Amino acid sequence: MKKLHNFDEVFDGQKVFRKILEAVSNPGRKVSISEQAEKLYGDNRVFLAIAMTLLDNEVSFSVCDNQELAESISLLTLSKEASLENADFVFVENADNLDEVFEKAKCGTLEEPQKSATIVIKADNKCNTAFEIYGAGVDGTLKLEVPDVVEKALELRNRQNYEYPQGVDIISVTSGGELYSIPRLVMRRRA
Repeated sequence: MKKLHNFDEVFDGQKVFRKILEAVSNPGRKVSISEQAEKLYGDNRVFLAIAMTLLDNEVSFSVCDNQELAESISLLTLSKEASLENADFVFVENADNLDEVFEKAKCGTLEEPQKSATIVIKADNKCNTAFEIYGAGVDGTLKLEVPDVVEKALELRNRQNYEYPQGVDIISVTSGGELYSIPRLVMRRRA
């Protein structure tokens, strides 16, 4: 039997999970999943590696304006596509969709803040903006340089004025497989 993807759902999935866990536990720390993403086929290898690691038939996802990616994620993970308002994971390729995503993404409730969305944003490698982050998982403050799309995402997240501990988690990924996270309880200020 010939396989389209060489991504091992157990071993590669564990490696990707550990890298994502490291990034979420250490906001701003950059990790690479390029080795595992290269085992997948297509233009959205990094999104697929993350989806195959985090999604299953008990969670939902939304993809903005890319039906091919939505079909691939659904086939590979058995996860169901949902509206932005109901999706547990939102995959964003185009910065033009960020306004709608942050307006509609679920942010959890005061009783169950963990029922918020995780927004996975594709960004380029060019970092134009610098600021400091602080909060859970950051010892004091940490200077971080980010692409414009991540700056825009954080600005939109701040405008939502979520009541603590509500909010959305952000994972930024590059097409080369580098990723970092800025969880919902981590804030930013200009450097």
